[in-house]
Amino acid sequence: MPDGYLTTHVLDTGRGCPAAGLGITLYRLSGDVRTQIARAVTNADGRTDSPILPPDAFETGTYELVFDAQGYLDDCGVPPEAPRFLAEIPIRFGISDPDSHYHVPLLLSPFGYSTYRGS
Repeated sequence: MPDGYLTTHVLDTGRGCPAAGLGITLYRLSGDVRTQIARAVTNADGRTDSPILPPDAFETGTYELVFDAQGYLDDCGVPPEAPRFLAEIPIRFGISDPDSHYHVPLLLSPFGYSTYRGS
């Protein structure tokens, strides 16, 4: 069994705080097939309560995290646009080492975002 796992952390850079209550969906991609494998909501620290992909489900491959920016921004009272500039934020990435910790954070504001492979 692999020792690797996947975590994420969302920070609201527009407000300068963790993005609590933001919905996240994790998909595994195989060719043209996109399979949902996990759903989570960030806690008060902007993290999920446990790894979004724990060691017992961890395997190499291509994945996509989809962050519900629209729901979060609506809940925070950010004035809505029609349509909102950022609704869903998909981040597609590869996992090549079955024994590594992969951390994919999101820095979010109403009009932009960034990500990187964290530690």
